[in-house]
Amino acid sequence: LGLLYQEYRDKSTRQEIETRRLQDSQTDPEEGSPSEETPSEAEPTSTTESKAPPQISLLRNSNSRFNLWQDLPEIRSSGVLSILQPDEIKLQEAMFELVTSEASYYKSLNLLVSHFMENERLKKILHQSEAHILFSNVLDVMAVSERFLLDLEQRVEENIVISDVCDIVYQHTVNHFSVYITYVSNQTYQERAYKQLLQDKPAFREVISQLELDPKCKGLSFSSFLILPFQRITRLKLLVQNILKKVEEKSDRETTALDAHKELETVVKACNEGVRKMSRTEQMISIQKKLEFKIKSVPIISHSRWLLKQGELQQMNGPKTSRTLRTKKLFREIYLFLFNDLLVICRQIPGDKYQVFDSAPRGLLRVEELEDQGQSLANVFILRLLENADDREASYMLKASSQSEMKRWMISLAPNRRTKFVSFTSRLVDCPQIQCVHPYVAQQPDELSLELADVLNILDKTDDGWIFGERLHDQERGWFPSSMGEEILNPKIRAQNLKECFRVHKSDDSQRRKLGSRSRQ
Repeated sequence: LGLLYQEYRDKSTRQEIETRRLQDSQTDPEEGSPSEETPSEAEPTSTTESKAPPQISLLRNSNSRFNLWQDLPEIRSSGVLSILQPDEIKLQEAMFELVTSEASYYKSLNLLVSHFMENERLKKILHQSEAHILFSNVLDVMAVSERFLLDLEQRVEENIVISDVCDIVYQHTVNHFSVYITYVSNQTYQERAYKQLLQDKPAFREVISQLELDPKCKGLSFSSFLILPFQRITRLKLLVQNILKKVEEKSDRETTALDAHKELETVVKACNEGVRKMSRTEQMISIQKKLEFKIKSVPIISHSRWLLKQGELQQMNGPKTSRTLRTKKLFREIYLFLFNDLLVICRQIPGDKYQVFDSAPRGLLRVEELEDQGQSLANVFILRLLENADDREASYMLKASSQSEMKRWMISLAPNRRTKFVSFTSRLVDCPQIQCVHPYVAQQPDELSLELADVLNILDKTDDGWIFGERLHDQERGWFPSSMGEEILNPKIRAQNLKECFRVHKSDDSQRRKLGSRSRQ
């Protein structure tokens, strides 16, 4: 293919955004979209022509760029577009995109290996251990991609109308895709090693800069090649979801798509967990070193514990009745470390240290928003510890720096507190939704990184430009700036998004119901 995977992926997601924008502006979501042309009306038939179809030489054609399946000369000349129904054409496009994107991905991987990893000057500069951390098991990943692509190519060439691809995805995910977990789990060390090499080895920095300027790289950075496997395994799951939304319900193709999606989700979760585990362990060790306990010491480091949020708040001193207009004097700074199972309340002391003066299990925290009492007491909330470090109930009146910061703390401290809008998982008929039009990288543990074209339910929002959302395709939640997305205004499109999401995850739902019935027994 003519496009590197980074270009292909960007073009594909932006096309998805534009399609959804067009649908959102229409009153009927069933109207056509720019990426899905419908053929001229013809009498539909249940079977395609029995004559031997021409073979598609797509993957062998180096001049191929970003084509739709229906735009291929072989498809145009075959007459098949006048036979297939519009829904089947949309399904063919979805399967075709999975194949062509894998070809583009393999091309980019090949460039990472041949242009960067095997460069003689770079080999001389890097120690063997440095090269291993930097490139990890990318050769295994590329071999798996090549084998996968060959099987997909063979399927495409069997018939002009693609029968299925999800059965191939399923087999390769089960038998070969564990190499992705190894590669992605190394990401934390890889990023650190790359930054260190740029800083410590001018020769490395110079060679990388020269290699990036080569026309083959099309202006793309070395780091954009290193992150390819993680991006691909995540995108592959979304491509299978797209196929799943278009196959006939209760058909064999739906079964294979559900099976493939389930296995891919397992791999993606293992990849995410691998990355988190590496970074969380180091973070917990760092926090432990900074804490000094004024109360009975609590062991911080645990394999099942991780940081959810940390930061400074203002604590109000004295009883509520003593409040006067001189509110600034009534507040003093405190610092909170909130873990998934524990809250630690501290005061910052010299030497980048924190003195712990209270703590409580996270399950025994309650929050309450203070009614509007003027500008001086804006963004104030009550935090109640049902059982603190002294085994008694304690209350803190806390002031945040902004409305969004207050809401973020309240939702993190008491996650079961009702949000403004109900979660997707409650099966709400309609809920505000937003489409991501600018990628976003989370800056805090309670934030959510966004990819282009992500669709999210809006669970809460603030007046100062932050949204608490739940992504439809994986139910991950977090905060992000509202400027990163565009709200989906058409209720029919929102309903369609939810319907498709329920369908994709119905195998998960049935599994949860089985587990629930077992536990009740």
